[in-house]
Amino acid sequence: MDSVNRQPIEFVNIGIVGKNIGTVSNINGVFSIALDSELDHDTLLFSAIGYKPQSVKIADLRQKTNSNIYLKKKTYKISEVQIKPRIFNEQTLGVTDKSNKIIAGFKYNLLGYECGIRINIKKTAFLKKVKINISTCSYDSIFFRLNIYRAEDDTTFKNIFKEPVYLKMPKDRLLKELEFNLEPYDIISDGDFLVSLEYIKNLGEGELYFYTGTGKLTYFRITSQGSWQTSPVPIEISVLADVEE
Repeated sequence: MDSVNRQPIEFVNIGIVGKNIGTVSNINGVFSIALDSELDHDTLLFSAIGYKPQSVKIADLRQKTNSNIYLKKKTYKISEVQIKPRIFNEQTLGVTDKSNKIIAGFKYNLLGYECGIRINIKKTAFLKKVKINISTCSYDSIFFRLNIYRAEDDTTFKNIFKEPVYLKMPKDRLLKELEFNLEPYDIISDGDFLVSLEYIKNLGEGELYFYTGTGKLTYFRITSQGSWQTSPVPIEISVLADVEE
């Protein structure tokens, strides 16, 4: 819950860092997670976009008579602005070729499951659109969270968004190539970044697959707070951006 207004926080990532043990809260902030007693010395991390993350020792959580977890709003500092003459060109980054032979994506309904593409840039880029090429969808409707992370090293990523961004639409409006406008969010990256989709709401039985391409890796993690892994089959996600020369 929000520490000030005591309102539920939807779709909070909850899990043990680096282990594939985790979940996501529902729209009312409610969650359920099975934890063996052998994990009592471990810590659950609660994180949500726009809030400061909070860690709670599992043994302490078992002893709480009040099971509410309160998160504090995060304050974002505005960096000093330096105005310099720079030239930007519009480019399409990421995976742009399409293969019909291999598809990859969300086969299992695991809350917090996430997959995406790391995009390499050396200078500043203003992100304008995300394009996702869908091969197969058997859900009646989709509801996923779109995440964009700044790459801090090979396995550590920090979310750039200051508010959660969701992709949701009924199946009859689902086109083979989804486009999402990023311009209202003023997303700027000064280096490599990761674009991903995250399964955060139980959609029932179904699958969502993407076309694949070449030349990159798919980054994925099985559940909230888990370790990032890679697959040699890159899903077709691309970003339209103005990139500094």
